Amino acid sequence: MSLQIPQAATTGSDLPAVTEKGSLLGYKMSEDSCVPSSVEEEEEDGEKEKEREKLPPILTSSNTAAGGFERGDKSQFSTFSSFISTINQKKEASESSNSPTQLVIPNIKNVRDLPPLCLDVRQKHRISIDTVPPELKAPVPPEPSLPIRNKTLKDFHEDMEKAKSSGDWKTVHGFYLTTFDSFLELNAAFKKDVSLPFNTIEDSGINAKFVNTVYDALLNTPQDIQKCVLKGIINGLLQEWKGPRTKDDLRAYCILLQNPQFSNTSTYVIYAHLLRQIATLAEVDHHFLAHWFKKISQKRFKQLVDRLLQFISLRLFPAKPEEFPPMIKCTWWIPSATKVLALFNAANTLANPAVIPYTDFYNSTLDHIDLMEEYHNWQCYGNSHRFSFCQYPFVISIAAKKVIIQRDSEQQMINMARQSLVDKVSRRQRPDMNMLFLNVKVRRMHLVSDSLDELTWKRADLKKKLKVTFVGEAGLDMGGLTKEWFLLLIRQIFHPDYGMFTYHKDSHCHWFSSYKCDNYSEFRLVGALMGLAVYNSITLDIRFPPCCYKKLLSPPIVPCDQNTPVGNSNVTLEDLCQIMPELAHGLSELLSYEDNVEEDFYSTFQVFQEEFGVIKSYNLKPGGDKIPVTNQNRKEYVQLYVDFILNKSIYKQFAEFYYGFHSVCDSYALMLLRPEEVEILVCGSPELDMYALQRNTQYDGYLKTDLTIRYFWDVVLGFPLDLQKKLLHFTTGSDRVPVGGMADLNFKISKSETSTNWLPVAHTCFNQLCLPPYKNKKELKQKLIIGISNAEGFGLE
Repeated sequence: MSLQIPQAATTGSDLPAVTEKGSLLGYKMSEDSCVPSSVEEEEEDGEKEKEREKLPPILTSSNTAAGGFERGDKSQFSTFSSFISTINQKKEASESSNSPTQLVIPNIKNVRDLPPLCLDVRQKHRISIDTVPPELKAPVPPEPSLPIRNKTLKDFHEDMEKAKSSGDWKTVHGFYLTTFDSFLELNAAFKKDVSLPFNTIEDSGINAKFVNTVYDALLNTPQDIQKCVLKGIINGLLQEWKGPRTKDDLRAYCILLQNPQFSNTSTYVIYAHLLRQIATLAEVDHHFLAHWFKKISQKRFKQLVDRLLQFISLRLFPAKPEEFPPMIKCTWWIPSATKVLALFNAANTLANPAVIPYTDFYNSTLDHIDLMEEYHNWQCYGNSHRFSFCQYPFVISIAAKKVIIQRDSEQQMINMARQSLVDKVSRRQRPDMNMLFLNVKVRRMHLVSDSLDELTWKRADLKKKLKVTFVGEAGLDMGGLTKEWFLLLIRQIFHPDYGMFTYHKDSHCHWFSSYKCDNYSEFRLVGALMGLAVYNSITLDIRFPPCCYKKLLSPPIVPCDQNTPVGNSNVTLEDLCQIMPELAHGLSELLSYEDNVEEDFYSTFQVFQEEFGVIKSYNLKPGGDKIPVTNQNRKEYVQLYVDFILNKSIYKQFAEFYYGFHSVCDSYALMLLRPEEVEILVCGSPELDMYALQRNTQYDGYLKTDLTIRYFWDVVLGFPLDLQKKLLHFTTGSDRVPVGGMADLNFKISKSETSTNWLPVAHTCFNQLCLPPYKNKKELKQKLIIGISNAEGFGLE
């Protein structure tokens, strides 16, 4: 894991002290703002200048961290080590020391691997502890001793009660004034035990209950108390840093980040500088913070994430632009906040289970910016200093990612069509419209073989717009024939008799058949179908487990070396449980078995599979048939077993499937997606909102006020979830919702002039329900339930 370090001091050197007139960063705050009017009332101007001289100089917008983060800046990006060298040279020049200042890397014992803060797999260089030269590593400096503070949670509660009843807030004011005066005081007040270092990732050493109580009470205190807290925070951010940060410093950042005052836009200037200092910490410090963040309660964790998202949104689209400094003076605000948000995302990934759903990191405000500019910046500048939200795809919603993928697909379609046109003209041949499309002609009686042949022969045209023609049938493909082709082909390929996929009733999903064969090209066809569906915005009725999509992104870009294995992901027992729950349960029981495994099970490192009526055995490791499974090696056995079932036994099948999918969707946009998001793009979302469907339904022959329509919605909205899914499957061919929601279904109810004795009819190609004008609600409900419960695709069972 790495975090790009901007070319600026982490000391807050460019955070000026608040002046007598309440100016911060040269930006004047309003009189009623919560930002303090001064840091020290009695401080003289001359003394302030001397203090400022001790800090590294404020850099201009062309070479500060702001410039490093700035989107349009094309100057060379400075590494963290070169920045440290610069600071050290300045210190050597100003101090009469005999020995040079060294970069001291904190003790990294107990630091675990973190998920990457950004998913840019094109990144050529990552600053890592492993790459730090040995001469830069040194023992951890002793942490300064903390002052003794004996105030307990009970004492604080009593002080608050006395202040509320008497109106005398002097004691409470003194507590807040002292506690937030410096990083040392924060640790003295909130550290569980000031005599212990708490230098591990397992325990931050922060008394979380005390911190939460103090912050919850803060917003209910008089304004002078709230201002004194902000004054203290500014003083803390202005202190001069020598060497690396101690664990006490990290604790202070962790505590300050939870301050609820930062929800107020009047404090955003201070909040921005706090975020900047956290964002520019060393990588090892980020490891500690991420592991500490995952221990925060779900409620508080969600509040912190929402606060960061709100900060980004309001900086992008301020309600009152005059509230903030001009964007040109604070280009580093959004990158800093996004990098801190990346720490919370890493913490959420580390936690098992996740603290909050990954969708809670989506920032819907980004749906309204120029997404393609972000995408092109990311593509063109990659790992450079130029900021793009695509470096942090966890903040981009699935709807926004779909827009990026669609527009990227459209651009590739245009490029392919243009190339075909140029080739045609260069050969002095007459161009025609068909050359601009991927034209697939198939016979219904030979659907799979014809489709396989067409996609194989026209491999160079896969990135053109898809048009389907059924041989011997009249009609132009305006989208309906394409959808029908997908529906019929998917149904035939996934039929159990076809043998390509096995349906598991316990998990209600399909998985790849492990049967060996001479030709796996049909698996490439299925992969290409999925790719074409994503490419052409078609939702498929496919039931693959989440593990499949994780393997599909392993790696997200096809490797140049054809010998590099593809589709092999780090699978777990949980992944196996999503496909074969009974087998996973048995292996889980083996892991928890308390007696002698070797004597009671007589198992070896082998797996047995039936292939065409013949039981075959496979060794999980060399000589596995002679290695017994024991209490000591059973974890290894289970992991090898799971890896064999989900990776090795189906490698050739899945590799063809992988290459088929990426033959269509070989785009950098795939690197923005999580496996869950790929599944949503392919199959749609399982979350139904029938009220949204009602609002967006179109009518042909009916008005929405007609009695039959009112009966219909009364019945449908009262259906249980399983019947609502059946209705959606009956009318659209899938019980899932497109990424854009029900509005993207283009659902239509048409009036059928047939007898009311007839059942409803659906045209799945057009998401259309033909509804006879039933006389009453009871009859409509009865006929509708019969129709949606017994119909499958294009005929009754």
